Amino acid sequence: MNGLNVDKSINFLSVSTTPLLISTSIWGILRGLETFAQLLYLSNDRDEIFINTTDIYDYPLYKHRGLLLDTSRHYISLSNILKTIDAMAINKMNVFHWHIVDDQSFPYQSKIFPELSEHGAFNKLLVYTKDEIKMVVKYAKDRGIRVIPEIDVPGHTTSWGNAHPSILTDCYYGGKIIGKGPMDPTNNGTYILLKHLLEEVQTWFPDKYIHLGGDEVQLDCWESNPKLRLFMKKHKLTTSGLHALFLNNTLPLLTYNTKSIVWQILLTGYKVIFSSEWYLSDLNSEWHDFYAFDPRQTLRILPLSEECLRGVVGGEACMWGEMVDDNNILSRVWPRASAVAEKLWSSPLGDGHTKYSIPVEVYHRIEEHACRMIRRGINAQPPNGPGFCIV
Repeated sequence: MNGLNVDKSINFLSVSTTPLLISTSIWGILRGLETFAQLLYLSNDRDEIFINTTDIYDYPLYKHRGLLLDTSRHYISLSNILKTIDAMAINKMNVFHWHIVDDQSFPYQSKIFPELSEHGAFNKLLVYTKDEIKMVVKYAKDRGIRVIPEIDVPGHTTSWGNAHPSILTDCYYGGKIIGKGPMDPTNNGTYILLKHLLEEVQTWFPDKYIHLGGDEVQLDCWESNPKLRLFMKKHKLTTSGLHALFLNNTLPLLTYNTKSIVWQILLTGYKVIFSSEWYLSDLNSEWHDFYAFDPRQTLRILPLSEECLRGVVGGEACMWGEMVDDNNILSRVWPRASAVAEKLWSSPLGDGHTKYSIPVEVYHRIEEHACRMIRRGINAQPPNGPGFCIV
């Protein structure tokens, strides 16, 4: 299970006297079994289980249907990561984007650089070991879900500097050092560390893709540093050119069969994963706010060719971790991410809807789906205000 094309199955499900499920792949069988499970419903007194009899031809609209989970701003326990993967399977999502390290902490417990988590994690107990990471990867694979790690560079690397301060740039103000900034793109030691760390990450996470971040780099820190200013002058570079130099030096460090993903705008010729309108960390946004967007339809407002739009392979709901922790992560994600999951699987209404124009049956559907997740052990929050679940 590796790459974009593993989950493009076409399924046929017939539910009558003798249920029948046919698919073009094992991953399609998994999705079809989930469809079958969602045709079951309880009687009001919970004494009987009924099933809808129907014929369904089912297939995903988008190949990449992901959820980003940030485990750096707050540590998320292994048990809640596994429950998150269970919920993704219920929602037919197929990519777990693990934003595992960032400025605030470095919980990835490297074997070759153990000092990174020793000095960079919140606590020596709040780490993810090799065995735990491999468990997550296998657990996800058994449910038809790929795991893509994100090692965000050259910015978002403050936690790295606790063990390796020399790989970060000294930021200046008024001629004095005021702190550390992004990785130093002129320091050969930066690339030596990255080379060996990325080699390890690629063996623990066998997916074809790895996310290298690349966003929100403090270019003003690079501009403030006398050594980097001299380097840029000598090589006729701007700070943006220095950023490009870093990426050009880092991407070849990946093995021949691994491809990179970076945070970037839509560019001609690149495959695109849409996420900009699906930030679950915006706690003021409800499921219907996310439901208003369809990746390709939303991007049609830009002057893009049909070829560019065909490069949109899917999207991700993003749960950044500043305001969530182990106590509320599941209820903050679900069922709001379910709205994203439906848009990526079938997008029945297209684009441009608001909470006032979404048909009432969609409200009913997500209400029942939240109850379904609760019955299966996922603490989903109420999606529509007052109501109840028969559990």
